[in-house]
Amino acid sequence: MELGIYTFGDTGTVTTRQRLADLVAQARYADEAGLDVIALGEHHRADFTLSAPEIVLAAISSVTKRIRLSTAVTVLSTADPVRVYQQFATLDQLSGGRAEIIAGRGAFTESFGLFGYDLREYEVLFDEKLRLLLEVARSSPVTWQGRTRPPLSDAVVTPRALQPVLPVWVGVGGTPQSAVRAGRLGAPMFVAIFTDPAPARGMVELYRRAASSAGHDPAGLRVGSGGHMYVGRTSQGARDEFYPYYAEYLGKLPQFPGGMPREVYDQWIRAGLLVGSPQEVIDKIMNHRELLGISRYVGQFDVGGMPAGMVDKSLELFATEVAPVVRKESA
Repeated sequence: MELGIYTFGDTGTVTTRQRLADLVAQARYADEAGLDVIALGEHHRADFTLSAPEIVLAAISSVTKRIRLSTAVTVLSTADPVRVYQQFATLDQLSGGRAEIIAGRGAFTESFGLFGYDLREYEVLFDEKLRLLLEVARSSPVTWQGRTRPPLSDAVVTPRALQPVLPVWVGVGGTPQSAVRAGRLGAPMFVAIFTDPAPARGMVELYRRAASSAGHDPAGLRVGSGGHMYVGRTSQGARDEFYPYYAEYLGKLPQFPGGMPREVYDQWIRAGLLVGSPQEVIDKIMNHRELLGISRYVGQFDVGGMPAGMVDKSLELFATEVAPVVRKESA
């Protein structure tokens, strides 16, 4: 089972320059410690630094040797799929075949106005662009026609990835239709889960049924999951340390104006939020595996402007005490 980390690069009180430097250093440590993947999420907000994750991944590729380099997610609805492929094919060549894409619609919609897209076309933009990206990733030249961009006729898309096919995952929140689409297209699926993984079980079953109906072998398709994560030395210590930053982070959502209440936070932890001692986090990841059949778990390891030292401590515990046990138990 693969294990990794992801981030949106929220700045907190540090400069963008310092935040990116810390992130590159943390990625180097994750590589040296044997984690399998690091993923960067694209956002276009003042409180996040990662509007161009492919550039930061290229910087990370120069100081790492084996860790896979992914997004979480690429906001495909407001990007050009051909250009996205070229960027990640270039990253794949630079990194020796380690690039991946998780394509999604994103948690926020600020990129629509920024790049001149109509929110009323939210669904068709993502559907058409995902299909085009998968087609470009699988072969070149490509012929394509749709509503959302000019047609392509025997277009040669270069450079090609070093890997025979650049991996393109479909990132899914809680929408069953998204899982069905991923299955029909035969793409691996990444599911975002923040508390109890049990409700996602039906979505994974829909994904596999849709894949089978479309002629894909469900056994050959991968499912990954991920969510917010903090590992502390003790259970209570982890809860107390993480809460102020998580409350601030969740305060960005309309359901928690002014921050997340402590009683809700504790309830989320009991339900499955990955906050706790190494053993608690191990148990919760294994619960994801048993319920959903995942082959990859990726935890968001820094939220709410946590100090770099606090992030580093959690990352070290994840890499040295959680990951070896999960790999052994899932072997």
